[in-house]
Amino acid sequence: MDFSLSDEQRAIRDTVRTFITKEVVPLEPEVLRRERRGEPGITRDEVVALQQKAKSFGFWGIGTPEEYGGMALPAVTQSLIWTEIGRTFVPFRFGGEADNILYFADERQKREYLIPTIEGDRISCFAITEPGAGSDPSSIRTSARRDGDDWIINGEKTFITQGDDADFAIVIAVTDKEKGAHKGSTAFLVDREMGWTSEFIQTMGEGGPASLVFDNVRVPNANVLGEPGQGFELAMRWIGRGRYIIPSHALGIAERALQMAVEHARNRVTFGKPIADRQAIQWMIADSEVQLESARWLVLHAAWTVDQDRDARHASSIAKLWGARMANDVVDRVMQIHGGMGYTRELPIERWYRQVRLLRIYEGSDEMQRLIISRDLLRGFTTIGGHLS
Repeated sequence: MDFSLSDEQRAIRDTVRTFITKEVVPLEPEVLRRERRGEPGITRDEVVALQQKAKSFGFWGIGTPEEYGGMALPAVTQSLIWTEIGRTFVPFRFGGEADNILYFADERQKREYLIPTIEGDRISCFAITEPGAGSDPSSIRTSARRDGDDWIINGEKTFITQGDDADFAIVIAVTDKEKGAHKGSTAFLVDREMGWTSEFIQTMGEGGPASLVFDNVRVPNANVLGEPGQGFELAMRWIGRGRYIIPSHALGIAERALQMAVEHARNRVTFGKPIADRQAIQWMIADSEVQLESARWLVLHAAWTVDQDRDARHASSIAKLWGARMANDVVDRVMQIHGGMGYTRELPIERWYRQVRLLRIYEGSDEMQRLIISRDLLRGFTTIGGHLS
């Protein structure tokens, strides 16, 4: 087996690392100062400016098909990029991207929704989670009933990323109650101008999601995304992509945090010796490195499975479960190594501490990943060690 990266992958990774180090990391002190004042760490205009700088580096639409001006990079390469992005806590991502399920749009929808989103002229959000249907998307209650050439949507969505900023939402609603959410839900492209409202949700992390309310919102039939009854399938495609992207990002967070711990251990002196000489510190660093490296290979394997056009659900669930757990463990140890200073808002550690806790909840909680993994084995969908066959 050859586990080495290709020359192209190393070149892309190193170029992204250079960009993040030179253009994004220097913004960190100001981001922390703003957040301590209760302000957004970075404005949308600043993010757009960074994205344009990244575009000049050649990074635009890393997962976007070439026909739409993107790079169409393989999943493994995208994973490497997301790891590098994770090395900074500045909320940033490369531009030129759109929700993967928007490619199921028809030609008119692509002109009005997909292309403007890729170009950065419109902001989208994906709305499936509800107050009573979080980890169980099959229990969604938001409904859409036909009224002539339109649909009338009623319901509430919650914890929607970018929900307070989005120009339009991709909404999953039940259109056939008898078939239920699995076979009877449909995806709709719903402009904010059509009447839905949003409210920011304050969380323990920086920034935050929103709740969306649909009160007799009228949506033309032309705004059905995909086919009626295909909503749940599209939702699973959207969620599935995040299950190797999220732990890829977690790797970068853990790498940066662990490096901070190593440097602090070398420089912090107690009782006449660097704390790096203390076995308790050494073991925390060693355990963190072991977890980090094991998560790295699980994540890369999940991405490789995607590139091989194989069913990646089992591998991605394993990567999501362990990657999220790993990041939480590593950041917790890094805070312990830094002591009281790590607990302050002068360093990014307490910020990471709050940020990584979300990784175990959203886009499939730990419990849901365990359910998927165990079900795959118990029902014979996969075998133990089957990825080696």
